[in-house]
Amino acid sequence: MGMRTLKRKMAFVAAAVVAAGVSAVTYQASAAEGPSLQPPAGLTIIGQFVVGNGTQTYTCSGGKFTGSSTPEAELYDGANRKIHHFGGPSWQSTSDGSLITAAPVANSPVPGAIPELLLEVKTRTGTGFLSRVTHIQRMNTFGGVAPSAACTDGQKTSVPYNANYIFWGN
Repeated sequence: MGMRTLKRKMAFVAAAVVAAGVSAVTYQASAAEGPSLQPPAGLTIIGQFVVGNGTQTYTCSGGKFTGSSTPEAELYDGANRKIHHFGGPSWQSTSDGSLITAAPVANSPVPGAIPELLLEVKTRTGTGFLSRVTHIQRMNTFGGVAPSAACTDGQKTSVPYNANYIFWGN
């Protein structure tokens, strides 16, 4: 990756992280309108990340791409931290190795995109950055929806997506 491309990507990441912060504040103000994607009271934001490169992979079953997807994404923040997001769903800090898995506790549909989510951490490994995380919000989703075209059972397809991830904890 050339220096010019890297600078553009970092500018995009910085802008998206700012947008994630604004989104979290805006969403808290309107949480009464629909399903609550807010974490329990008393938690603080530990980190805000944007998907740099991300896909949702679907497997064909019964001639359709349906059911849950498997994520594969690199998340970036404005402090040069990077998190690898993958099946489980799992998140692993690339700087300190801390690892968490989580499960959705609330979702909100987004037309033409994967839903926004509130996830609760189920397991953790390590003592690094992610060790204090108890909840994750996936907000401002774009893309990632399973194709509607017919497919052959067992066939896989990866669909690009973007989102902001907000990590909450004590």
